[in-house]
Amino acid sequence: MTRPIDARTQDAKTQAGAGKPSSGNSATTAQDRARTARGVCAARVVLGTMWGYAAGKFSLIVLGLWLASSAVSLVWTPYSLWSTDGYHVWAKPSRDHWLGTDGTGADVFSWLLAGSRTNLLIVVLTVAVAAVFGLAIVALMVFRHAALSAASVVVVDALISIPTVLIALILAVPLGPSVAVIVIACGFGYGLNLARVSRPQAMLAARSSYVESALSNGASGLNVLARHILPNISPVLTVQLSLSAGTAVLAESGLTYLGIGVPSGVPSWGHSLATSVKFINVYPLTVLWPGLIVTLVVVALNLFGDALRDAADPLTNSRLRGAR
Repeated sequence: MTRPIDARTQDAKTQAGAGKPSSGNSATTAQDRARTARGVCAARVVLGTMWGYAAGKFSLIVLGLWLASSAVSLVWTPYSLWSTDGYHVWAKPSRDHWLGTDGTGADVFSWLLAGSRTNLLIVVLTVAVAAVFGLAIVALMVFRHAALSAASVVVVDALISIPTVLIALILAVPLGPSVAVIVIACGFGYGLNLARVSRPQAMLAARSSYVESALSNGASGLNVLARHILPNISPVLTVQLSLSAGTAVLAESGLTYLGIGVPSGVPSWGHSLATSVKFINVYPLTVLWPGLIVTLVVVALNLFGDALRDAADPLTNSRLRGAR
């Protein structure tokens, strides 16, 4: 005679079976955790290696201060940007005004601090636009269709000769002075340069045996670009994008001085330079501070790319090979 199964016993077994993870899910979770741990370890090794270089240490310190200044300026500046004092114009540095005042009596340090976030926004957006646009062109250049690949090379060679200033002047007609003018003009020009410099390395990767094998096994073009071509051109991308970031800071200063960059009333380092450069012979200190900040940041961005390329390359960084 079959013994009846108690309902409570059956429910308990069902709940225990439902709560117990399957072996497949456990293996996937363990793999994800191991992959995350390796990524964190590799990032620590890269940062530690960069800190060991003099150039890397300088760039990390300067860029860290820039990020901190941008964050602080969102909630605090020593003086309001619209606080002016007509009785204390072009004042020298003092305890009240650490870097002096400008022609309206506004605090120079407050404007430079607030301008750091504007320049950071411009650099981030410009690098993002240049990377997306440049990689799209690289994908066309290494495309299997010979006619399309050759046409893209000719178009890039033709467009890259157009000065960034001319593109900005054309964009300023419908858009007026704005951050968008700087981002679009610089992102377009730097993206073309990125594609042209990256093309030889990308072509070598695209014609390699492992890419041919991946395509024959049914891999899509996007998958090949992400898994095989981008890792091979990443050193070139790192250096070129860091150069683009530094050039974007210079471009902001120049375009704002021409009146087609950051609009009036918006704090930026270029705005501080543009308003004080007219009086450089009479009040040189007001030009010194924004010029010094721009110089330090541009040098730091350029050195950052070189240091990151060397630190992130397993061929030159033995510690990174061990971390992987």
